[in-house]
Amino acid sequence: MGRYATAARGRTELFFASDNGAGVAPQILEAISAASRGVAAAYGSDEYTKRAEQALNEVFETETKVFLVATGTGANALALSALARPWEAIFCHEEAHVHDDECGAPEFFAGGAKLVGIPGLGGKILPDDLAETLDRYPRGLVKTVQPGALSLSQATEAGTLYRVEEIAALADLAHRAGVSVHMDGARFANAVVALGVSPADMTWRAGVDALSFGATKNGALAAEAVVFFDPKKAETFPYLRKRGGHTLSKGRFLGAQFEAYLKDGLWLELAARANAQAQKLADGLLAAPGVRPSWPIEANEVFVIAPTGRAERWLNEGARFYEWPTRSLANSLSPREGETLYRFVTSFETRDEDITAMCALAMK
Repeated sequence: MGRYATAARGRTELFFASDNGAGVAPQILEAISAASRGVAAAYGSDEYTKRAEQALNEVFETETKVFLVATGTGANALALSALARPWEAIFCHEEAHVHDDECGAPEFFAGGAKLVGIPGLGGKILPDDLAETLDRYPRGLVKTVQPGALSLSQATEAGTLYRVEEIAALADLAHRAGVSVHMDGARFANAVVALGVSPADMTWRAGVDALSFGATKNGALAAEAVVFFDPKKAETFPYLRKRGGHTLSKGRFLGAQFEAYLKDGLWLELAARANAQAQKLADGLLAAPGVRPSWPIEANEVFVIAPTGRAERWLNEGARFYEWPTRSLANSLSPREGETLYRFVTSFETRDEDITAMCALAMK
């Protein structure tokens, strides 16, 4: 993650630092409040959780094994611990969240499994690069970690998206090597909306074995789901989750959040709003002098290259966003002297007036 660009004290903030900064969608907040009345079975044995699990089965058009947790890091680390043994490798993009931003949690929960980063432009792994990496970790060679799991971020840390056929090609390579496939879907809803595909097509039909299905960035208070499409791969998860301290006593509040999140397509509505706001923001920023694009705007993250001095003035006027170091940008697009790559993120709560104000500020 990049250096946090902090707004000047005492100024009105234009908050584009992260969708984590948004509040809770009213429908979800009401569901939490309603679930608080009376009593319910503990540790996820409640009716709220059961209804949420059934709703996820309907979303994915198949029977799944669902486990609710409260954090994205917990979802990713525990999912990968179920897919990879301590002596195995977890392959991922070299700038993936599981690699750079989870403080070693996947390795810790997987008992020492080794994260192996694969370079790739735009935050994406290409089949040839995955194949070359798999060749470097041959199965049966005792002196090296064994191939265990592949983790794909959807959307990626560059805000880009894997198309269904790209996921399928990578999953096919992985499965032929005996490697399970995990998807980090912290912004899964944004990807589904942007690509206009079904959740089933983007996951199990394309070869994904387990999904970290995020809700927190898209309107929930604290709720993530680990969804297994192969029940056998989920057999150890109840114990891993409990041992890892992620089995909530009052699990009904996770179930209530997910039930409301999925009801009447709320999750897609919230993501569509965030994506649309990102495009508006991108249009305005790219119209400003000296501001140029980096990666395509495909979901709710906007990456632009801007003169460093101009961006510092935006900060001084109260804007909040990230400076974003990366190795995932083509040399021809990389920041030149006096320029910096920045990330802006929109959410379902991003207001039109804030976008207008940010775009006006960018023109200064």
